Amino acid sequence: MIEMIEAYDLTAVQWLIVLLCAMLVGMAKTGLSGVGLMVVPLLASVFGGRPSVGLLLPILVFADVFAVSYYNRHAEWKYILRLLPWALIGVGAGVLVGQVISDIVFNRLLAVVVLTGIVLMILQDMRKKASVPDYWWFAMGLGLLGGFATMIGNAAGPIMALYLLSMRLPKNIYIGTGAWFFFIVNVFKVPFHVGIWKTITVQSLLFDVLMIPAIALGALLGIWLVKFFPEKAYRIFIIATTLFSALLLF
Repeated sequence: MIEMIEAYDLTAVQWLIVLLCAMLVGMAKTGLSGVGLMVVPLLASVFGGRPSVGLLLPILVFADVFAVSYYNRHAEWKYILRLLPWALIGVGAGVLVGQVISDIVFNRLLAVVVLTGIVLMILQDMRKKASVPDYWWFAMGLGLLGGFATMIGNAAGPIMALYLLSMRLPKNIYIGTGAWFFFIVNVFKVPFHVGIWKTITVQSLLFDVLMIPAIALGALLGIWLVKFFPEKAYRIFIIATTLFSALLLF
């Protein structure tokens, strides 16, 4: 084990950053979703942009397993099935253009979309309207954008949060629905990272396995913390952390 750790040639600070990222992913997947996007720039600072995307994906899948194991009975599959076909198409588009698109421009466009959606959602809450945007084009647009964002940079969290918050789902259903959606999409992405982008290798996968204890700790911490949030406070927390995550994309 010690030899394996030494083989990655990371400083103590870099190891702390990576372990923190693994914990944050675990927390994000079990209810504190807004903190997850902070992992993207942190890992990129250690490994670089594209390698960090491939390194992060198995960590996300491991955390998804914890999330679906705990929240599986709370999933609303009708919302997953509305988004999933469009999201998979978005992943395919991300595979095709991921080699040439500017990450900076894409992240800024993504941030503008998310911030605009959050503003509209807050305005809707202030007007105390109970209606939800239950339109086919709403699911299609966010599904395509979410699939594209998750393939390019594992950055679909704010988009999924926007969609599920707009559906006004209760706390546990929000978490369970998101957990299953991302588990399916993340597993779908793995072959593209292995065979086309070649950002997942045996060595990177072994590194991800080392992160499982930190992921589990974060997942348990997330489950514990979510229990203290009333429904309204949880919605406000997710909006606030999603807003912060979107600002990080700039």
